[in-house]
Amino acid sequence: MSPSSDRQMFPSRVKAVLGPTNTGKTHLAITRLLAHSSGIIGFPLRLLARENYDRMVAAKGERNVALITGEEKIIPPGAKWFACTVEAMPLDRQAEFVAVDEIQLCADADRGHVFTDRLLNARGLVETMFLGAETIRPLLQRLVPQAEIESRPRLSQLTYAGPAKLTRLPSRSAVVAFSAGEVYAIAEAIRRRRGGCAVVMGRLSPRTRNAQVALYQNREVDFLVATDAIGMGLNMDVDHVAFANLQKFDGHRPRLLHPQEAAQIAGRAGRGMRDGTFGVTADCPPLSDEMVYKIEGHHFEPLTTLAWRNSDLDLASIDGLLNSLSQPPPFQGLARGNDATDYVTLEALSREADVRRLADSRARVRLLWEACQIPDFRKLADESHTRFCARVFGHLAQEGTLPSDWVASQINYLDNTEGDLDTLMARLSGIRIWTYVAARADWLKDATAMQEAARAAEDHVSDALHERLTARFVDRRAAHLIRKLDEGEDDLLSAVARNGDVVVEGHPVGQVKGFVFETSADAEDEEERKVMLRAARRALREEMPRRVAALETAPDDAFALTKFQRITWKAEGADEPAEVAKLKPGTSPEKPVIEPIDSEFIDSAQRDRIRAKLATWFDALVARDFAPLIEAEGKAAEDAELRGHLFRLREYLGLLPGGTEREITPELRGKLKAIGVRAGRFALYIPEMLKPRPMALRAQLWALQANSAVPSLPGGGLVSIVPPRDWPRGFAATMGWVQAGPALVRLDVAERIAGELGHLTRRSPAALPMDVASRLGAKADTLPAVLNALGFRLIAPEPLEEGAHGPPAPQLVAARREDGHRHRGPRREGQPAEGRQRDGERRGRGRDRQNRDGAQAAPAEGTPLPEGAETAPTEGAPQAEGTPAAREARPPRRDNRHGNRQSGERNAEGGQQGRPAGDRGNRQDRGPRPSGDGPPRGPRPEGQRFDGPRGDRGPRRDRRDDGPPQPRPVFEARRDKAADPDSPFAVLARLKLGKT
Repeated sequence: MSPSSDRQMFPSRVKAVLGPTNTGKTHLAITRLLAHSSGIIGFPLRLLARENYDRMVAAKGERNVALITGEEKIIPPGAKWFACTVEAMPLDRQAEFVAVDEIQLCADADRGHVFTDRLLNARGLVETMFLGAETIRPLLQRLVPQAEIESRPRLSQLTYAGPAKLTRLPSRSAVVAFSAGEVYAIAEAIRRRRGGCAVVMGRLSPRTRNAQVALYQNREVDFLVATDAIGMGLNMDVDHVAFANLQKFDGHRPRLLHPQEAAQIAGRAGRGMRDGTFGVTADCPPLSDEMVYKIEGHHFEPLTTLAWRNSDLDLASIDGLLNSLSQPPPFQGLARGNDATDYVTLEALSREADVRRLADSRARVRLLWEACQIPDFRKLADESHTRFCARVFGHLAQEGTLPSDWVASQINYLDNTEGDLDTLMARLSGIRIWTYVAARADWLKDATAMQEAARAAEDHVSDALHERLTARFVDRRAAHLIRKLDEGEDDLLSAVARNGDVVVEGHPVGQVKGFVFETSADAEDEEERKVMLRAARRALREEMPRRVAALETAPDDAFALTKFQRITWKAEGADEPAEVAKLKPGTSPEKPVIEPIDSEFIDSAQRDRIRAKLATWFDALVARDFAPLIEAEGKAAEDAELRGHLFRLREYLGLLPGGTEREITPELRGKLKAIGVRAGRFALYIPEMLKPRPMALRAQLWALQANSAVPSLPGGGLVSIVPPRDWPRGFAATMGWVQAGPALVRLDVAERIAGELGHLTRRSPAALPMDVASRLGAKADTLPAVLNALGFRLIAPEPLEEGAHGPPAPQLVAARREDGHRHRGPRREGQPAEGRQRDGERRGRGRDRQNRDGAQAAPAEGTPLPEGAETAPTEGAPQAEGTPAAREARPPRRDNRHGNRQSGERNAEGGQQGRPAGDRGNRQDRGPRPSGDGPPRGPRPEGQRFDGPRGDRGPRRDRRDDGPPQPRPVFEARRDKAADPDSPFAVLARLKLGKT
């Protein structure tokens, strides 16, 4: 085939510039193009055409340069220089200069026939230039013998660097994969470990691709993840190319990369005079020595055949068109490639009767062929593209143009920015098809409006896609910090604000709370947090010593305790306090161990300084809140008897639950009261230690010993509360609350009221004071149970006899008597049961212990208990004297049945209340004792026990009228056995009592 043309006055000069990548071939072609008065250059990709169009516009002006691709046409009226895709080159236009880039693609089985046609037929009036690889030299010399061939060496060296992990890739690296899934996975990994990357794929629009490349070129990111699209002349500042895979899907089957293809991609590394490297990463196996040798030395097998398809088409009929497309190549070295999409579509439509009916002329066959050449950008592998081409042809054949409403509605439908990456890319593919259709001005009535609508839709979706790619795969903060860290940490600009915010190189990376650095909340994974921590270390090296000094000079009100036994410090300017230390149990409850919070930013000396300051603060806190206890200890220092009790109070932090009547004499009770200590019915305590601040600190120390969070405390001013469900065992008694039936009564209130009622009932039942219920904070229906738990019972008033007049009898209260002490002596003749019961109440308890029922004494007869009051006593509630728990808790009894009894009941403070002498009477006034009214004289038969009445001799001294012992707090282990008689306290007690 002769390259000459009848329009040429002399043959044009044909030149082939061959060589590997980075030889300046494209730069040479653009320079020559612009040196002529007109010119056309064809590129293999729309992206490349757009990139070089921008360069030409910058040199010659927008009105002199045109862009023609399948989807985009920008043709000013006076355009002289054209940048095109190879398929869209306007060969019917005369130009002085014509060039084709990447001419070695003539061998491509899918698109090669287009490049081969340009190699054989495209000529400039003055100069023609083909740019490509050395592999096409033999065939080019055979097919275009007049061509001058110039070989150009690579401007820089390309060296194999071997395998490397993604985390070890050098900056300015491009990672190449061959599927969208691989690209996404690698980009995600790089974002997590290296701060982010730009993404370039063939499916991107030029607008999206340029925006992504700008991220990389502007050094907002140091990594690029791309498909093999970067191998086609995309010039970027890449220093290293890493293959993540060596296998690609070529549209028909998966196959390994050819060495020439790998070299084309690897050649993107090292631009200009800067050397580049290539290697593998991720799961890609190392390159073979043979492939490395070929890539580094550019030693490749020459091409043996080029793809060809007949361009002299027979448009008389569909069958004639198909036959002409199927003709064999005319020259040796040419071969038919794969059937292109346009041929496959034409063949499918040729089998449809409607299409054949419409294609009844040469013009209609040409129109059908043009419709079949609409690119299938969606590649859905179904009949959708064939049906679309058939519809386009039908409208054009019958109506002359495409319906405007159909085209507009399809473009509007695709102009949608919602969806993920794949959705947006699929939408872009659909828009590209309509952009191609709209570029055919002869197919539309209002082609300009449709072109603008399609371009606007493409721009909208492209911008959205760029934003999605950037949001998913780019962390600008981490990328910037990593780059600066790699350059050197000493050059980082960093600062710590007064509120603790840490800013490095203008990026917030986290916040310092106390002495612990917390990375920013928007850090998505561990790798990103590591980057932020690494960047923050520079600022924190200088900040932490200042914070330690600030803590040492902080006032006491800057520190506080949390419910989890942590010490917090609110630094000056901080928004909220931060934990700086934690408490651990120490040698005594009020002296816990203070342990500073672990932090990599403070050394051992600084930890000791923090510990010393916090210890000083905590000692001051104890001295302030426990001042009444410390004052009482000072007053008791010179009295050995008082020191022992104050020592126990110190162990229990000012409140020792449990009755004191058995252990403390009236004289000792008076001494304790003089120094501010109360020995009451329910506890040994200091009233001042029941105030909110001492109670709160005691709760902190109790929870520390119990290894639990501090339970919530009731508000001040309450005299009774419902037992909180979250209070652990023993906490209520330790905090100064007495279990009184269904309620907890404050200790000082319970002691005061129990003392008053004890004084009223010391001789006999007395009228219940009207204000007892309100003072106890109890309702009327719970008052009997509350009083019963405090050791008293209500007696229902006897109704007036029939016909009697007067005010009703008041409700009476009496000291509690156990139901189990039933009278078993001989009954007095003629005495009614009711009278005997009242007589038994006056005479006191019986001595029968074998038949106790173990139940608590019931309230007054006829007075119902509130719901739940007859259940087992809750913690701290006094139990019936006959219950197993009470018998177990009772100390050994002194067997003094026949001796004199010490008379009296306990007063309000736990002292003795003497029993009235009138109740006892003189022995000589009572006459001779009845034979059956007392215990038998002489030895008692084995196994026999006299259970007669004891008479009105008051409660037994071997009983505790205040109920069973309270649960031990966590400060000391529960005592399950009697006191050691050889202990110093026991010896001291015997000496005081005059015992040996």
